[in-house]
Amino acid sequence: MATHTRELSSTEAATGRTAVRVRGLNRSFSEAGGVLDGLDLDIAAGEFVALIGRSGSGKSTLLRALAGLDRDVAGHGEITVPSQVSVVFQDSRLLPWRRVLDNVLLGLRSRGAAVRGREALAEVGLAGRERAWPHELSGGEQQRAALARSLVREPQLLLADEPFGALDALTRIRMHVLLKRLCAEHRPAVLLVTHDVDEAIVLADRVIVLDAGAVSSDIRVDAWVRPGGRRSQADPQFAALRTRLLAELGVEDDHDPALADRRKEPA
Repeated sequence: MATHTRELSSTEAATGRTAVRVRGLNRSFSEAGGVLDGLDLDIAAGEFVALIGRSGSGKSTLLRALAGLDRDVAGHGEITVPSQVSVVFQDSRLLPWRRVLDNVLLGLRSRGAAVRGREALAEVGLAGRERAWPHELSGGEQQRAALARSLVREPQLLLADEPFGALDALTRIRMHVLLKRLCAEHRPAVLLVTHDVDEAIVLADRVIVLDAGAVSSDIRVDAWVRPGGRRSQADPQFAALRTRLLAELGVEDDHDPALADRRKEPA
């Protein structure tokens, strides 16, 4: 079985409304069954999509398929992606024997690459750390360097596989703010795989729930976002969407006022 993959040209990606088009995508790792089951997906140019789902639902499998990193996996379907794709993983994957700027520029040979690399590091708040070794950076700084490495390539599609999962809560919040700002400036299409429902609501234009290898829900978040793009957890719509998404994942929302009231009722 084969997957037919086509890359959008730079002109198509710049002028077209669709950055990612997936049709009938199937992936399986055993004869017992598939991980992705006839999945269809569209992501518009410049759109930020968060992908959530239970463990084993196929989230990372889909991301790897879009990145072209699953060539040895059985499957079929049709995938159309831009020509410029970058991936950010949960760990920074910085080479410990290369300095930070060298990591950011890894594989780039074009004229002016060093200048763009320094500019990318400045964008993520690491100006002056070009000569540092990876072990001299905190976990958050390492992820910032990984983000700079992706953005310096000016991707039309940014794939992020739980990039903040290993960070502490405060660092995650800072990274959310940074990622939103950078995506607003660079305007890539983004697919973020996450287990964090709040993270999905805070960052994404759409939240897609994957269940048993298929899309079970596709919800627009930006429809209720207030002017200025603020998304407060205190907003009743935020809470309602959080409860809905957690319910689809089979989790009871401890912050749901209705549930809290029911707990207070006498047995």
